[in-house]
Amino acid sequence: MWSSLAMIAVAAAILKLEAPYLKKRQLTKELRVFYFLLLSGTILSIAMLMNVELPNPMRLVHAVYKPLSDWYTSVLK
Repeated sequence: MWSSLAMIAVAAAILKLEAPYLKKRQLTKELRVFYFLLLSGTILSIAMLMNVELPNPMRLVHAVYKPLSDWYTSVLK
């Protein structure tokens, strides 16, 4: 619980430091990307702190490229 609140406090501090610069320079696209990445990272960090079982992204890469690898192997035999 406390670690989740600490993570939110860190994210808020980062937001307070970085967002005014982007707003002042009118970098709206960069600001949207910044918000998205900060929110995604904060959510994933809190999930890890709460010991939530997160899927490994390497499994997706393996599932996508395995058929291609099998095809190359069969062609080169």
